[in-house]
Amino acid sequence: MRIKDLIPWAHRQEDDGQRRDEVHPLANLQREMNRLFDDFWGRFDETSARMPVGPGGALAVTDVVETDSSIEVTIELPGLDEKDLDVSIAQDALTVRGEKKVERKEEKKGFYLSERSYGSVFRSVPLPAGVDVDKAEARFKNGVLTVTLPKSKDAASNARKIEIKAA
Repeated sequence: MRIKDLIPWAHRQEDDGQRRDEVHPLANLQREMNRLFDDFWGRFDETSARMPVGPGGALAVTDVVETDSSIEVTIELPGLDEKDLDVSIAQDALTVRGEKKVERKEEKKGFYLSERSYGSVFRSVPLPAGVDVDKAEARFKNGVLTVTLPKSKDAASNARKIEIKAA
């Protein structure tokens, strides 16, 4: 008896190479590991406005809501404090910058620990015409920054409803 006779996938035809990989347990494991890593790293390749990378690798989710009287921008900034943030309005855009630096040193008998972590976030939200930037307000509570930008009276009065006609 030959060793090849004891291996179940050795009995397949040579032209059936694709099929052999599907049955081989190590090929299945390799395929699953590749899929797992592709799924994990694929999340960081997305260029989405709602998922910029924030401090410590966290995601700074941004929501923009427009009402009749104002525009409200909400940005989740976990781990940051009020003093770590810089909020400004320039050239018809709201800009939020934040940076956090943490250093930790611990020395005990037999070991020395020194850790440093840095994280930063930059977010720029374009603003429509008619926003009264002089009356803008920002609030920061529990890691959530909320910027309220009231619309000017001219912007509210210039809005009109357009009638839709059937074609």
